[in-house]
Amino acid sequence: MKINWGTGIVIAFIAFISFIMYFVINMNINKKYDHDLVTDDYYKEELKFQNDIDKEKNAKDLASDITWKKTDKGLLLVFPKNLETKKIKGKVFLYRPSNKQFDFEIPISLSDYNLLIPDNRLLDGRWNIKVDWKYLDKSYLYKKEIVY
Repeated sequence: MKINWGTGIVIAFIAFISFIMYFVINMNINKKYDHDLVTDDYYKEELKFQNDIDKEKNAKDLASDITWKKTDKGLLLVFPKNLETKKIKGKVFLYRPSNKQFDFEIPISLSDYNLLIPDNRLLDGRWNIKVDWKYLDKSYLYKKEIVY
C-alpha cells in the first residue's frame, strides 16, 4: 500500500496530538508532578507584601542583623547583641520548598541572644527561614534561603 503526502501529514498530526495528550494526562494524574503554591492564601499574602518590605527595611537599619550557623545540635539563630532579649517577641517560620509537610513555625524564646532549632526537626536540603519579630513596638523581618 502506498501512502501519499496528504495521508502522511494527517498521520503525523495525529501522532503529535497523541504524544502531547499523553503528557498532559500524565501530568494531571501522576501525584509526583503535583506541586502546591507556597501558601494556601496566596492572594491575601500578596496584599501584605508592602508590610514585609517595610519590616525588612527596619531590619537593615539595625546595627547588626540576625545571623545563623549550623551546629551539632541544630540551627542556631543569633539575634543582635545590642537589644534586650526579654523585649524580643515573634515567630520563626521554616518552609521546605520540596514538601510542605515539613513546614513548621516556632515562637521566639531567647536564651542569651540565641534561638536553637533542634536538629531532629530539620532535614538535609534547602530551607527558607522567615523570622518575623518585634522589638519595642517596631517590626522586623529576616528572610534567608539556606541549605542545611
